[in-house]
Amino acid sequence: MKPTLGLAGRALAYGAPLLFSLPAFAQEAAEAAAPVVDKGDVAWMMTATVLVMAMIVPGLALFYGGLVRTKNMLSVLTQIIAVACLAMLMWAIFGYTMAFGDGGNAFIAGFGKMFLAGITADSTVATFSDGFVIPEFVFIAFQMTFSAITVALVIGGLVERIKFSAVMIFAAIWLTIVYYPIAHMVWATGGLIFEWGALDFAGGTVVHINAGVSALVGAIILGKRLGYQKETMAPHSLTMTLIGTGLLWVGWFGFNAGSALEANGGAGLALINTFLATAAAVLFWMLTERMLGHKSSLLGACSGAIAGLVAITPAAGNAGPMGAILLGLVAGILCCIFVMKIKTKLGIDESLDAFGIHAVGGIIGSILTAVTMLPALGGPAGDDYAVGAQLIIQIQAVVVAVIWAAVGSAIAFGIAKAVTGLRVTEEVEREGLDLGEHGERAYNY
Repeated sequence: MKPTLGLAGRALAYGAPLLFSLPAFAQEAAEAAAPVVDKGDVAWMMTATVLVMAMIVPGLALFYGGLVRTKNMLSVLTQIIAVACLAMLMWAIFGYTMAFGDGGNAFIAGFGKMFLAGITADSTVATFSDGFVIPEFVFIAFQMTFSAITVALVIGGLVERIKFSAVMIFAAIWLTIVYYPIAHMVWATGGLIFEWGALDFAGGTVVHINAGVSALVGAIILGKRLGYQKETMAPHSLTMTLIGTGLLWVGWFGFNAGSALEANGGAGLALINTFLATAAAVLFWMLTERMLGHKSSLLGACSGAIAGLVAITPAAGNAGPMGAILLGLVAGILCCIFVMKIKTKLGIDESLDAFGIHAVGGIIGSILTAVTMLPALGGPAGDDYAVGAQLIIQIQAVVVAVIWAAVGSAIAFGIAKAVTGLRVTEEVEREGLDLGEHGERAYNY
């Protein structure tokens, strides 16, 4: 705009001859006012999308796979890659239009973009800065990876006893009636929770509460594994779990910093917060283990890392670094207590703690985002920020997400059970799902 104003000023100063150039000046002004596609933003968003993909395969696959017994390792890997691929196809066909399409209501968007109709390489979506946009295909791909990892997270509550066919049917129904509506409600203009003013920077409600609650519902419907709390069910490879943890942490930078939709200071804030909250949660989970009378463990460190990553997700761009450390500290302590003490008393075989880490950590992060906004903790809120009012909004959003996920997942599991029987036979469960469901082993010695 500055060059245009300068030229216009000289035209007025030097008189009529330059008036012939005014159409060119008007064209320049129109071009300057047009939305800008910044190549740096585009490059960053493509990178962030690939990082989130790395969280799923191999990150989550190895994290979960290492935690099960050897005879079920391959089944976990297969379930995760399969549901992720299903989620990607469904997102392109009708998921994107349900979550982010034009029109619709407070619960789903319209269906005008079914099969990505009308979207071209020139289509754009707005970022958070006025006048800046990114290609719509990039945004679609970025959000597609979110839907894929969310449904894959649910598998953590179901491993070692659910049929592969049941997983696929559940995933198809659950994405349709649970994930897409919640994504719209939280992140899209016109969505119920969005219009309340709830803060969820990268998916505390959409991803973690959603997946964690659904995993708990699935674990209850499936029932306990044979020998649960009677036989040893130790992780077969904590080495694999640590590798998966590292890949998840690295990929999470795309997850959180990518949610800024730009390569800017907001993305940088999300980046450093993702470091600090995770580091705090690792150390305080291990410290809590000691306080509870156990040795500080690698499993605890890995679990703490995920708890910190989950808790900072909704607050990644809504917290200062000190607020991020506080979130990680609280999540590390409370998630550890839930997993090590409360879960055992409940007697529910929620196998890999998808609820204990993702739902509990997501609830902590989503609610405390209202607190981390405070300037005293380095948050971005202004002087007129009303923390009490925001806290109520955050709690309302959490309640809606919990209820929607619980009811929707019960329906999805109920249908899958009616169609497939849901659970493998006792013979297959004892033999292991690798051979019983897939006819191959993860390891051939």
